[in-house]
Amino acid sequence: MSVDPHEGNRARVTLRLPRMLHANAGGVGSLRVTLTDGGTLGSLLNELARTRPALERKLRDEAGTLRRHVNFYVDGEECRALRGIDTVLRDGGEVRVVPSVAGG
Repeated sequence: MSVDPHEGNRARVTLRLPRMLHANAGGVGSLRVTLTDGGTLGSLLNELARTRPALERKLRDEAGTLRRHVNFYVDGEECRALRGIDTVLRDGGEVRVVPSVAGG
């Protein structure tokens, strides 16, 4: 039996998407993503850039920062109140994408 030295850095998370982004995710409302380079919101977005680039472009701008009108909730906490793109994701955790609502 071999031991994967990177297993400790692996995080499996569920990404939940609003209906308006389902088409960019292959028609589904949630994705299970395995992160092998540590588990942060940034590494999740890097994985999406590799596997689902159209979706990633809706979530992050050309400079690599989170789009202003897209909110990310990590296990129920808004990521900007945590560490933003550097927010750590736990194995088995959930990231929910919620578009901002404006009006007046």
